[in-house]
Amino acid sequence: MIAFVSGILEQITEDSAVIDTGGIGYEVTVSQDVISRLPSVGDEVKLYTHFQVTQDAFRLYGFLSRDDLAIFKRLITVSGLGPKGGQAILSVLTPDELRFAILSGNVKAITAAPGIGKKIAERVILELKDRFSDDELTGGITTGGDAARIPLSEDDPGKEAVEALVALGYNAQEAMRAVRSAAGGQEGLDVENLLKAALKELM
Repeated sequence: MIAFVSGILEQITEDSAVIDTGGIGYEVTVSQDVISRLPSVGDEVKLYTHFQVTQDAFRLYGFLSRDDLAIFKRLITVSGLGPKGGQAILSVLTPDELRFAILSGNVKAITAAPGIGKKIAERVILELKDRFSDDELTGGITTGGDAARIPLSEDDPGKEAVEALVALGYNAQEAMRAVRSAAGGQEGLDVENLLKAALKELM
């Protein structure tokens, strides 16, 4: 198994990156989101990879973070959703956003990915909701530059604030981003103050 590929970014194509690792060039299939965040050709890069063997090809799929890779591995266990579909979903949703979409049953958020229809999105929610642990699904929203977290336990203000924003008509992704930004590494905010701050972010 190839856990990651690290080296000089030699080439970027429409759907892949070629990385020179000391004289050997690895072609890694990546999403458009990853392509948009790659460094310039000639710079160093590290991609966390999933190695897939099929009847007619060996292929590496690459991601810029371990979390993206871990979620991708879960996605491709969904029946009818292959690696291309998994990468498409992660092109429009961060791992945190996808977890929340699964938790809240937000089919619309998942169908925002190119090529992902309602039936596949419903299957992602149905199959993965049971496969994620409670900690993974409600573990938290990453905030601020210091990677502080807003736990999403049942009585946590972060979770309540997100749910309140969704009830007001905002979609789950907008709500989560606003709460994340409003928290900004601050601790001890109650639901009311967190909700007020999040609403300001949305105005």
